[in-house]
Amino acid sequence: MSSSTSASSGAAGTSSSGSAPPKVLRVGNYKLGKTLGIGSFCKVKLATHEPTGAKVAIKILNRRKLKKQDMGEKVRTEIHILRQFSHPHIIRLYEVIDSPTDIFIVLEYVPNGELFDYIVSRGKLDEPEARTLFQQIISGIAYCHGHAVVHRDLKPENLLLDKDGFLKVTDFGFAKDITAGRTWTLCGTPDYLAPEIVAGKGHGKGVDWWTLGIFIYEMLASYPPFYDEDPMKTYAKIMHGAVSYPSHFSKEAVALIKKLLQHKPTKRLGVVKGGAAEIKKHPWFKGLDWDALVARRVRPPIVPKIKHNKDLSNFDQFDQDVAEVEPYVDDGSKWDEEF
Repeated sequence: MSSSTSASSGAAGTSSSGSAPPKVLRVGNYKLGKTLGIGSFCKVKLATHEPTGAKVAIKILNRRKLKKQDMGEKVRTEIHILRQFSHPHIIRLYEVIDSPTDIFIVLEYVPNGELFDYIVSRGKLDEPEARTLFQQIISGIAYCHGHAVVHRDLKPENLLLDKDGFLKVTDFGFAKDITAGRTWTLCGTPDYLAPEIVAGKGHGKGVDWWTLGIFIYEMLASYPPFYDEDPMKTYAKIMHGAVSYPSHFSKEAVALIKKLLQHKPTKRLGVVKGGAAEIKKHPWFKGLDWDALVARRVRPPIVPKIKHNKDLSNFDQFDQDVAEVEPYVDDGSKWDEEF
């Protein structure tokens, strides 16, 4: 692929990392810039929409690698879900561009990188900081559930910080539409898996609220409650369910985590009658203004500094890209026709 590619479908928007609503991008060329990330079958690059100057992130997926690794369904699901979504705490998909060798997914550019990097550098958070972070996560996940979608891979690496420090939930590769009911796929990251996933009993929206409990514990303690270097031992700890709470946890935090780490999904906070609204009413969140959060009138607890919209200091640095062309020959199976 050359330094730019023609957009052949739909209109897109600028990065919504600021407080202003995104403007409409007219169909045109994107000039590719530096690499933001590399995966097993894709890379993500910063790009500029040349007619408007808007910055976007483009995920470039090689068709040959997708087919070889049987990742087509995963990518189709993510695209389908993100096309439906529009929420301030969920990454925005602008358009999908097709080519004979690659698929280009145009996403909003979120310049401050992963929450994971800030947690690693800072260690545990204090509870006021954590509460404001989890306000945003809960708002995003509740929106997903309102569309009958379960995320299934909530973790610090899948949360991005925009230029003002507000969170964006990203990576919907393990997400699932559960309109038809429960699903049985074993997927996710071992430390965050709910017991019903480990047991293979079928699961629904409750797995995201279990993960929220794990995540709150981790942010306050700097380690997850069931951690072990051996994933099988982690699974055993999850099924056993015993949790030890550090002495610096407030009683409200402990009470909330216990209700989220309820082994029986039907008794789990967020699943019981009232849904996410019951989580928002929990005493740990007392005094927080949920409407002000969505309106961006609150100050986020982590506000990283970037000098300009080309500042990539919050991303890993990659060597200069070498042209990489992996030819793809259509096998006639039409596995990729929905892209």
